[in-house]
Amino acid sequence: MSNALLDLLAERGHLIADGAMGTNLFALGLETGDSPELWNVEAPEKVAKVHRGFLEAGSDIVLTNSFGGTAHRLKLHGAQDRVRELNAAAARVCRAEVDRWREETGKTCLVAGSMGPTGELFEPLGALTPEVGEAAFAAQAEGLAEGGVDVLWIETISAADEMAAAVAGAARTGLPIVATMTFDTNARTMMGLTPADFAALAPTLAAVPSAIGANCGVGPAELAQTVLDLTDADPQAVVVAKGNCGIPQYVDGEIVYNGSPEAMAAYARIVRDAGARIVGGCCGSKPDHVRAIAEALVGYVPGDRPTLERIAAELGAPWSKGGRLAAHTAEDIEDEGGRRRGRRRRAG
Repeated sequence: MSNALLDLLAERGHLIADGAMGTNLFALGLETGDSPELWNVEAPEKVAKVHRGFLEAGSDIVLTNSFGGTAHRLKLHGAQDRVRELNAAAARVCRAEVDRWREETGKTCLVAGSMGPTGELFEPLGALTPEVGEAAFAAQAEGLAEGGVDVLWIETISAADEMAAAVAGAARTGLPIVATMTFDTNARTMMGLTPADFAALAPTLAAVPSAIGANCGVGPAELAQTVLDLTDADPQAVVVAKGNCGIPQYVDGEIVYNGSPEAMAAYARIVRDAGARIVGGCCGSKPDHVRAIAEALVGYVPGDRPTLERIAAELGAPWSKGGRLAAHTAEDIEDEGGRRRGRRRRAG
């Protein structure tokens, strides 16, 4: 089977992924606790509007509204028997918008089937077995394949066993696979994996992913450090950077991300310099942020690998509560122009 992702990457040099589906659906009326996946059949026009916004912003890859599309997650909404239907619907909504965009502009973009974690723990920490986990991911992947995705995009995974199950399930379709983990606990996943651990794990999976990387996590500074660690561990890997739009903060009872389009543009160039070839946004990222990422990389030739000091100067110090830069004071961190900047404070 041809690999649409690697073919498009070879043609364009780098690819722009989209931003946050949830953030933008909440702006269109999704309520906390509702299932975004049900909107693929109940409000497909709103889901399509989110896809369209990211296409207009410059995305080459658009993810389906299916992050919580396994039976384990859908069970929370009484929809565990609708896995194939809802995932196929998610793919069709996205496919239709991407195909319409190509008809209007002549630009080829890819539909990526989003596959998030089950929310369950695998044995021995929990009750989920590898076989049951693989079957759950396979059912989701098959629905996404039926709806016409170009690639399966496994994201926000924290554990090696869940990643193995997700890739094994996705591999049953024969589609290209992208796999990203979330490094949100002092440069590790919640289950303790480092980026180097992930780079070593990827070639051992049931199907070797076409790209690996990081998404979500804490903020763009941490994401940039993770990309450095991934590309150090495997310089040949196609690496994805899909970072949150700044740091979440509670404002008037709502979660608001403090990242500006300008900050996301700086993040885009830093992660390209670090070796990422697919760049997008995650939580909090709206079309304006993705547009800033896309515009920042037009004609951009990656330069020297960024130092942690440069990351800290432009994006804030990564892992400033215990990471590699924890010992640095604000006075220690200077950008190239000699302007001193304090370390970014974390929310909460």
